[in-house]
Amino acid sequence: MTAFPFELGLNSFGDVPTENGRTLSDAETVRLLIDEAQLAESVGLDVFSIGEHYREGFVDSAGAVLLAGIASATTTIKLGTAVTVLSTNDPVRLYNEFSTLDAISNGRAQLVLGRASQTQSFPLFGYDLADYEELFEEKLELFVALLEQEPVTWSGKTRAPLREQSVYPRVEHGKLKTWVGVGGSPESVVRTARYGLPMMLAVIGGGPLRFAPFVDLYHRALAQFQLPTQPVGMHSPAHIAETDELAQEQLWPHYRAMMDRIGRERGWSPMTRGHFEQEAGPEGALFVGSPETVARKVATAVDGLGLSRVDLKISNGSLSHEHLMDSIGLYGSAVVPRVRELLTESSTA
Repeated sequence: MTAFPFELGLNSFGDVPTENGRTLSDAETVRLLIDEAQLAESVGLDVFSIGEHYREGFVDSAGAVLLAGIASATTTIKLGTAVTVLSTNDPVRLYNEFSTLDAISNGRAQLVLGRASQTQSFPLFGYDLADYEELFEEKLELFVALLEQEPVTWSGKTRAPLREQSVYPRVEHGKLKTWVGVGGSPESVVRTARYGLPMMLAVIGGGPLRFAPFVDLYHRALAQFQLPTQPVGMHSPAHIAETDELAQEQLWPHYRAMMDRIGRERGWSPMTRGHFEQEAGPEGALFVGSPETVARKVATAVDGLGLSRVDLKISNGSLSHEHLMDSIGLYGSAVVPRVRELLTESSTA
């Protein structure tokens, strides 16, 4: 176990599901997100997070609005993002939205900032992909300055300058909890450490333990910058059912369709059942299986990487809402207590 409080969370990209052969509407899917968050809270999960996408099949483009709606229907679960595409957001407006969400939710707001693996927001909001790196670097610098809740003086190429400008509303207690999402670039790891922010690993292919060198680099960089130790988290796709076989059978057609749709855009080969089963196995990125299988895989990742937080993405393409809700229920009722039990056993061994 790590020195930080250990958290198990749930992520959703607002994937549009099917029910009895019918694809639900975007509006229906938005409303179902509130049901999912309420269930996540009722079964004891620590965090519910919303992604940010701008394409057919996802309804998570307005994260702060969705989370504000969820805040009014919940009382204890923390509310965040997974991830917010900082490059195509304005840092001041983003800070306004989440400091307001923090007030609405009585201190439960947080967010994970990232550069985006899907880039539809760049042309949508008039940004040039050639500025991909500069946009994120400058906007992260400004957002970190805003976190201090002091008058900010800042200038750069990507937005208008600020001169002794204060931003409201202020966060009531402490600072707005902010992580940086990292997909495996050493430069991203070092940048996260340089700003002294917690790091969230996006594990979407290959085994989680392959990220161990990046976690080590992160802690070494923090020490070199003479900054305090920060928590490390991990995000991975997941599906939980009563047995390994049932979990795979339920997820496979929806996961294949989703990955093949993305793959056609990126030039990937079609997803095979063998590759899917490999990723769902002990060494892969998919946390798919029975509660015992998923719990053991989570505990192995936590021990191997020194994680303080694990977020599982339970929404997967057109997977039915019924199966999704069953998965959330098993996550909270069976996986969470088993993970904590396994981690206690490993810490006392």
